[in-house]
Amino acid sequence: MAVGLLLLLLSTGCITALMKQNVTERCLMDTNSFLWELEQNRPKEYAVAMFDAFGKMGSNVEGGNVNQPGLLQQCHSAHGPSFSGQYCQVFLRQETFMYFVGICVPDSCEEEDVQLLVLDDSFQFGKTPLIPPLPSIFMNQSSQELSMIHCLPRSVYPDIPEVTCLFVCCAMVALPLAATLLTALVRWQSNRVVSPKEESSCLNTGLNAYGSMRTDDSSSSCTSGSEVNQHARKNPLGFPGSILQRCLQAFSLQTTTQRVLSTSGNEGSYSSLNGIRVLSLLWIMCGHSVQFPVINNLDNYKNWRSTVESSPLHVLAISGPVFLAVDTFLLLGGLLSARTLLRSIQQAEDTLSPSLVTNFLLKRIRRVQPLHLFIMCLAIGLISVIQWGPFWFPFINTLTDCKAYWWANLLLISNLLPVHEMCVPWTWYLSLDFQCYITTPLLVYIYRLSKGVFTVVAGALMLLTVLAGSVMTAVMHLPVFQPSTMTSEDYVMYYYVKPHTRYGPFLIGILSGIYMTTRQDRLLMKKWQAALGWSLCLTSMALVVGLAYVLRETPAGPSLQHALYQGLHRHVWALAVTWIILACEEGFGGFVKTLLSLRLWTPLANISYACYLTHPVFIILFIGLQETPIHYTNINFMYMFLGHLVLTLVVSFLLTILVERPYIVQN
Repeated sequence: MAVGLLLLLLSTGCITALMKQNVTERCLMDTNSFLWELEQNRPKEYAVAMFDAFGKMGSNVEGGNVNQPGLLQQCHSAHGPSFSGQYCQVFLRQETFMYFVGICVPDSCEEEDVQLLVLDDSFQFGKTPLIPPLPSIFMNQSSQELSMIHCLPRSVYPDIPEVTCLFVCCAMVALPLAATLLTALVRWQSNRVVSPKEESSCLNTGLNAYGSMRTDDSSSSCTSGSEVNQHARKNPLGFPGSILQRCLQAFSLQTTTQRVLSTSGNEGSYSSLNGIRVLSLLWIMCGHSVQFPVINNLDNYKNWRSTVESSPLHVLAISGPVFLAVDTFLLLGGLLSARTLLRSIQQAEDTLSPSLVTNFLLKRIRRVQPLHLFIMCLAIGLISVIQWGPFWFPFINTLTDCKAYWWANLLLISNLLPVHEMCVPWTWYLSLDFQCYITTPLLVYIYRLSKGVFTVVAGALMLLTVLAGSVMTAVMHLPVFQPSTMTSEDYVMYYYVKPHTRYGPFLIGILSGIYMTTRQDRLLMKKWQAALGWSLCLTSMALVVGLAYVLRETPAGPSLQHALYQGLHRHVWALAVTWIILACEEGFGGFVKTLLSLRLWTPLANISYACYLTHPVFIILFIGLQETPIHYTNINFMYMFLGHLVLTLVVSFLLTILVERPYIVQN
């Protein structure tokens, strides 16, 4: 009893000292109660749980396991006499190491109180600090530098903008469901009224096929079965011709699901594109499945990095030039935009009018924006209502960025903002793609005006994109290799997402689309030509991948090799993919055409846009809900990728038929 009183008096002295630093009295009293309870012979259960929830140093610090997350849920489940546990993260710097320690403090403490308590080294068990520095065996300096304190709330309360976003998402899903129900009711009613027998229709000559009074002079005539069937074919859902009812028909699942699961390609489409599109998407998804947890959630980051940097076999998992798949999508976008515009011109009596260009761009916006804005609202809503874990902090700014810069996504210019201001960062590609897309009408106009001028303009644009990438790499000493680029903010901000450095593959796509749409004869006549083309294609792809590993070290100064590679490798890759498409179309694709033309790819390609937008959501959810680090092994990452893939395919199919397809159908 005397010992307890002495400890209480000592702690009261500490309280008096700390009160001078403006720490709230209740926070200090509750913290003192918790620390005093730990000193007892048999401390209470809540104190043991809070102590156990503190982060402790784990194994493999040399390999990158420096974060000490502790146990968030256990901390929140602890309830003291007048307080509950609150989980906070203490971000520290110790020499070159930057890490965080999870601590469990009374929920009466604000972040400012916790910061003062940490600075005063108040969290101790006996004489042992509960936030000890990393041992001197790993570094010479034992002093810690506090960077920031972040406490995770026990409950979340969305504000008005977040509730608005959730409402928009619910409304966009409810509309097609309501249209589906209405369509089903109309079909059911029409099936009840329409008689399959011709003689039955003569029994009630005053009614038409849908039970309403006839408006023509033939009310006394019979409605034959053939006439009923003909009317049903013209109006399969039984809707009258009003605009509202046609819109409801377009939004109904009976309409939107008709082609999503179809395995037959569009008439006149290029047979290899669906396979290329899906394989490129899987490459991007695999890279993101690795990239996102690598940012802060691996307990053996250095081991992972040494593994992926040493082997081109890891090029599918964010190693080397992993995001060349993005350039493949830019190529396909340019090819299809030119092909679509030229066919629209042919249908408009060979006239490129301002109204045709306007309609061309508006169709693109209607194709892209509904699902894009839905995902943006969904991300804001999820961030506001989910109780996140300790590894969520790299994505915290996403909510703030979306509230401040949502308009950039609406205007499709988000890639022009600094990286830390992008809302839903992976949608930068949509802005880049649309900015490239609006150049197609101009280039097609110049092509129709003068092929000589078009050649000069296209060549100048190609040269400028090469020079932009090369000069920027030389001046800013940019890396060309993943994962080196992950530590270079300048690489993303000034090179990776900007149109002047990424336009080249899209321009190659426009040139390819113009040629393949307007050509009169085949380009390839001899087998030796095809063999030479395939040799150059495969050699170019191998060089693009292999040279990235040769140049994997970030240059300390201007480097001619890095500059040339950065300026040319995306164009070379796009030319190689163009050859694959051309060879498949001209009958020299062989087994490659057989693989890329499989009917399996068609339904997957139909939901590929939704897959691209939704798969990062599942990856972020997985990472943000983790309480402990992820351990890198090939089998672990393979299972993570397959899990993300299955969830993405299921949800993307639903979003395609609910949100994306209704606006395409109305086109």
